[in-house]
Amino acid sequence: MTTGPVSHRRADTRRNHDRILAVAAESVTAGELSFNAIAKKAGVGVGTVYRHFPTHESLVLAVYEREVCQLVEVVPQLLESHTPEQAFRLWATDHVARYMMTKRGLSAALQAASTAGDGVAGNAYQAMLDAASTLVRANIDAGTVRPDLDPETVLRALGGLFFLDPNGDWRRASSELADLVWRGIAIDAG
Repeated sequence: MTTGPVSHRRADTRRNHDRILAVAAESVTAGELSFNAIAKKAGVGVGTVYRHFPTHESLVLAVYEREVCQLVEVVPQLLESHTPEQAFRLWATDHVARYMMTKRGLSAALQAASTAGDGVAGNAYQAMLDAASTLVRANIDAGTVRPDLDPETVLRALGGLFFLDPNGDWRRASSELADLVWRGIAIDAG
């Protein structure tokens, strides 16, 4: 078996898949899930959308998994380029806040799709808990938070981000919540 560059067709298929998911994430957040509208906005035919996602449920679950994956994968990058405290705050205010606003739009669609995606929500929660654990561990190692801190408690505290208004001043609100959580977990919150 030889390996070589990815064929043009496969690369094109991947780009279509990614564009469809990006547009679908916006649509679901807005409470709309029209395959025709998604296809038009993604610049593909509706048949292409159905080839990638044969049902509304499969599309909703893929959007949800994409959002969680992005939320988790950013943690090492944040820790590489910021102090542990800054990484925690950026993760909470920029990444978890956006995720929560998207999830709020996804909640009704996820409930409808829940039987089709058994385990997806549990896997997503575990992935988020692992990401939070990485950030908490980095802060414990840096001496910025209490060493007995439970990452699951921190993740629950950030649950207030679910109530952000995407049409309001969500950046300020997410920053205020992150500050409140930080003051509760920091050794010297001065």
